[in-house]
Amino acid sequence: MKSLLLLTLLLTLIAQAHEPGAPAAKSSGMKVLVYSNTAYYRHPDIPKINRWLVLLGHENGFEVDVTEHWKDLRPQELSAYDVLLLNNANELDKVLPPEQRKSVEDWFSKGGKGIVGLHAALVHQTAWPWINALGGCDFNSDSDFSKARVLVDPAARDHPAVAGQPAEFWIEADWTNHDRSVTGLPGFKVLLRVDEGSYTPVREYFKTRGGKPMGADHPIAWTHEPASGGRFFYTEFGHDLRSLSTPFARTHILEAIKWAAKAR
Repeated sequence: MKSLLLLTLLLTLIAQAHEPGAPAAKSSGMKVLVYSNTAYYRHPDIPKINRWLVLLGHENGFEVDVTEHWKDLRPQELSAYDVLLLNNANELDKVLPPEQRKSVEDWFSKGGKGIVGLHAALVHQTAWPWINALGGCDFNSDSDFSKARVLVDPAARDHPAVAGQPAEFWIEADWTNHDRSVTGLPGFKVLLRVDEGSYTPVREYFKTRGGKPMGADHPIAWTHEPASGGRFFYTEFGHDLRSLSTPFARTHILEAIKWAAKAR
């Protein structure tokens, strides 16, 4: 826990030093734990995104702690939080001992808490069957950073993470191809899809490694509410700060966190 507190303090001091004009909002009492350790590819912007998330909480009245140590996912530590946010944290079976994975499962399922996954949070998670089932799919390949046409699912227009957006819009990000679509899976609700005809869905690196586009049904943001338990939210946004540095993405992530915490 000491490592978590020191890292959070450091991030807060950095945030205050670089954002003197951003006063803290009135506290909502909500607490978010960001976990960003990886066993597969480590996205270079993970530290920057951690800072971005600390600032997001600072400016919107909730506390954000950051950790990469499995000890901070023990039941006693985890019980203090409303939301666990996985910042590109992949192949978690290799960095989280079985006891900590079980702790997360119980915290979510029995405690009714929330999990938010950014971008690579659904990469190489099949060796942890629970998180794989919660997310609904795993990684196949991805695109280069590309501008693409995004469509809001008509049935999801009122969800706070997409509310107010036009039926379709263009935005830049790295787009992930999953090994299956979550459309129609029990308890899942697709919020956004990307039009693969508007960009090149598989980058050169993966074209010779079995990479496959998803086709006409390519969800990029969705929710999962199991019959018993908490709330899960996934979005493909968050590969780097470029994909978060838009008014839409900022609101999208903020509302995802609030929704997962049942504050929406």
